[in-house]
Amino acid sequence: MTGDESTTEHPTEAPAVTGERAEWLAALAKQRHFLRFTTRDLTDEQAGRRTGASELCLGGLIKHVTSAERSWVEFIQHGPSVMPDFTAMTAADWERRAEEFRLLPGETLAGVLAAYEEVARRTDELVATLPDLDASWPLPKAPWFQADAHWSARRVLMHIIAETAQHAGHADILRESLDGAKSMG
Repeated sequence: MTGDESTTEHPTEAPAVTGERAEWLAALAKQRHFLRFTTRDLTDEQAGRRTGASELCLGGLIKHVTSAERSWVEFIQHGPSVMPDFTAMTAADWERRAEEFRLLPGETLAGVLAAYEEVARRTDELVATLPDLDASWPLPKAPWFQADAHWSARRVLMHIIAETAQHAGHADILRESLDGAKSMG
């Protein structure tokens, strides 16, 4: 384009999301907000601090939810081959997985929140554009899944929302134990 031309490029706008998809996205956005809100005004040290007997910390919960959402979105797109076979995991595999629940040296709260925001953006984009919410895949092997069960994209979205809500509740308890701050009330 030369300086003489008067046309301007406009970014392509995503189509408005309506109906069921809008409901899924609104429910997920609400639970994400509650989870992120528990980390407001915290330092990295506070975000990594355990407040009870468990390994859970606020930064680690954000990391875990980010990882879980990323994995389930990949499952929607590519099926069980992108998920581990949980029945064949070694002790070292489980230890690496446990690191999701901790803010490790060099990790920051801002960094884990930015990663969560990026995964959320990709999930929202997928929900808006996925051709068929009924498309399903067999679940990965895991002792907590029924053998030969299949989940549709819709069921996976329900699971992502439930997981986010559950961990937002955990985060609220951790935050209140840390400094008395509450998400609600």
